[in-house]
Amino acid sequence: MLYLVPTPIGNLKDITFRAVEILQQADVILCEDTRTSSKLLSHYQIKKPLLPYHQHNEHKIVERLAQEMAAGRIMALITDAGTPGISDPAFLLVRECIKQNIKVECLPGATAFVPALVNSGIPSNRFVFEGFLPLKKGRQTMLKLLAEEERTIILYESPFRLAKTLAELAEYFGADRLCSVSRELSKMFEENVRGTLHDVCAHFQLKPPKGEIVIIVAGKE
Repeated sequence: MLYLVPTPIGNLKDITFRAVEILQQADVILCEDTRTSSKLLSHYQIKKPLLPYHQHNEHKIVERLAQEMAAGRIMALITDAGTPGISDPAFLLVRECIKQNIKVECLPGATAFVPALVNSGIPSNRFVFEGFLPLKKGRQTMLKLLAEEERTIILYESPFRLAKTLAELAEYFGADRLCSVSRELSKMFEENVRGTLHDVCAHFQLKPPKGEIVIIVAGKE
C-alpha cells in the first residue's frame, strides 16, 4: 500500500494526528531530501528507514517500489513540505501503483497555495493552479495565455526569480492587475503583500524575499 502524507509547509505543528500515525506504521518512508525529512521525523520521534525519492531518480526506481508494495510492504511518501504531487514528485509512483492494483491513499493536509489564496482577498470561488512557470521554452506563450484567463491564477515561484516574474506579469497582464504574494506561510516571518502588480513588484525589488513563494493574481475582468 502507498500512503501520500502531507507534511507541514512551515510550522511543524501543522501535521495531523493521522499523518504521524501513518508515518509510525509505514515500513519505509519515501522522501525528497533525507536531511529535511529527518528533522520532522525526529521532532515526532519517528524512527523509520528513509529512502530518497525525487525528480532525479523516480523514473529509475518507480517500478521496483511498486513491486515491493505489491509484495506487501507499506510505504509512505512525503515531500520536503506540503502535499506530494503538487509541484512535487508523486504522479509516476501513483500511476504505477494503480496500474498494478496497489491501494493508494492520500491524507488531507498542508498545501501552500490554499492559505495563500484564501488570505489574498482575491476571489477564490474559481481558480487555476499553474505551479511554476516555464523557465525558458514556452514561457511567453504561457504568459500570453494566462493574461486572458478569467479565473484567479495561482503560481509558485523561487525567491530569486520573484521580482522578474512580477515584472513580466505586469507587462503581460497590465500593471494595475491585483495580486497577492505570500511567503514563509505559517512560519515566524510570514509575509503577505497585496496590491497591484506594479506596487507588489516595486516592494520586492526594494526588499528581496526569502523562503517559499506563492503568487495569486486576479483573473481578467
